[in-house]
Amino acid sequence: MWMYISNKQITLRKNEAETGSSTMPHKVNPIEFENAEGNLGKANSDLKFLSESVTVSRLQRDLISSTVKRNIGSAFAHCLLGYCKTKDGLAKIEPDEKKMIESLSENVEILGEAYQTILRREGYQDAYEILKSETRGENVTMEELHRMVDRLKIEDVVRKELKGLVPQKYFGLADELVDEIR
Repeated sequence: MWMYISNKQITLRKNEAETGSSTMPHKVNPIEFENAEGNLGKANSDLKFLSESVTVSRLQRDLISSTVKRNIGSAFAHCLLGYCKTKDGLAKIEPDEKKMIESLSENVEILGEAYQTILRREGYQDAYEILKSETRGENVTMEELHRMVDRLKIEDVVRKELKGLVPQKYFGLADELVDEIR
């Protein structure tokens, strides 16, 4: 979330009652997400300790686990606080669709997944390597991807399919996965 906010792809609604920063009055802090991160970090730390200490006993005699077990409620309380603060934070954000579309347009290499899936379907077993050599570590343009497509030995209908893909409309299996989770 921090990165999306930092890149201004997601904006936080201002709350006049909140202090942005003691030294930067223009700043709108993601206070709910920061609070969630702190609580979930504490919960994870406590639960990890619980999982490591309760399962081990020195000579079948120590009573550490009884003390540790008393803190299970506290660990889950921090989980609950973290989830609630995440929910509160999500209620305060808005996507900047224009900025997101701009970002997608500048990063067309994300189509690599779609390209290699289609190329594999067409019998290119080395589809990953083809895309890797063309896109890895590069800021690729649509024109460069299209030139790569033109060099491939594929049917015109497949060439048209590949050239028809654009980052702004490529979601992969996201729609299906969301429906599956619901």
